[in-house]
Amino acid sequence: MSVANRETRPVIFGLEGTSLTAEEGSFFRENRPWGIILFARNIETREQLCALTDDLREKSGNAHLPIFIDQEGGRVARLKPPLVRPYPPARAYEELFGQNPDTGTEAAHLGAMLLADDLRKLGITANCAPVLDLGLTGMSDVIGDRAFGEDGETITQLGSAFYEGLRAGGVVPVIKHLPGHGRAKVDSHHALPDVDTDLDTLAATDFVPFRALSSALMGMTAHINYSALDAGQVSTLSRVVVGDIIRDRIGFDGLLMTDDLSMKALSGDFAERTEKALAAGCDIILHCNGDRDEMAAIAGVLPPNMTGKTAERAARVEAEIAGLSSHVDERTQKRWGELVGHVFPEAQNTV
Repeated sequence: MSVANRETRPVIFGLEGTSLTAEEGSFFRENRPWGIILFARNIETREQLCALTDDLREKSGNAHLPIFIDQEGGRVARLKPPLVRPYPPARAYEELFGQNPDTGTEAAHLGAMLLADDLRKLGITANCAPVLDLGLTGMSDVIGDRAFGEDGETITQLGSAFYEGLRAGGVVPVIKHLPGHGRAKVDSHHALPDVDTDLDTLAATDFVPFRALSSALMGMTAHINYSALDAGQVSTLSRVVVGDIIRDRIGFDGLLMTDDLSMKALSGDFAERTEKALAAGCDIILHCNGDRDEMAAIAGVLPPNMTGKTAERAARVEAEIAGLSSHVDERTQKRWGELVGHVFPEAQNTV
């Protein structure tokens, strides 16, 4: 059954705990979110997590329900050892790339394959990675070592390798944060960043990796105020940024989800945030913390189902989930460990 015919609604919600409660089950049955996102609070053991992801699919009636996580490696890893292997932050691949571009690129690809294989075995089918933002000095460390480099070309090569590695491991990637979070001087989880860089500079630097991966099936916005793009309006809620910049100038035609609507960069109530994000052209609302009142406010203003381009983009994602498989074998871990061992000794560890 197609996405539109299922009356699936354009939202990804989070859960409160390690199992789907009766109340959450009832709420999700009534409001039919397109996907679910998991965090560390939802994870105890491999067995528990597999049971949870199985339950979510069964209760949704969708065998290809997109189940998301933020699993980049380094400090952004909701799953940690001993449940899965440890993985380095993106900066480790940049270090290898600086020593030898071929080595860095291969390492990023293989590391992403292994990471995705871990997720797939636990029932997680979509990963909010790779980060394609610039890793600029003097800016907020909210990006920091999560970036693959300081220049668009390095990020493009390593980000592309990581993207395809996730797919080769059996998981659908989400590129982030469109159109670029690297110039933020404050953390958008806590405040709204203001970026005053001119459009020509943004186009020649920040936009470069996103243009290169514009064929990605999914992307996530940045909550930023870009004075040169749409002064005074948060990018996630801006028709100019979403339509003129992300869609037209960058050329991204995949499923565009908001960054988490509960972040402090946004103001207004949750109904207002939701309506503005959808009106700006975002396809999917992302809300992560599992707060029932906030989710109810969002659900109260969502359209009854996904239609048009949003439904088409969501259907492409579900088809990708259904068609992907893992190509990881016993040689993958060995080769990756050989490549990254001197910059990330934990690579020799196994689960």
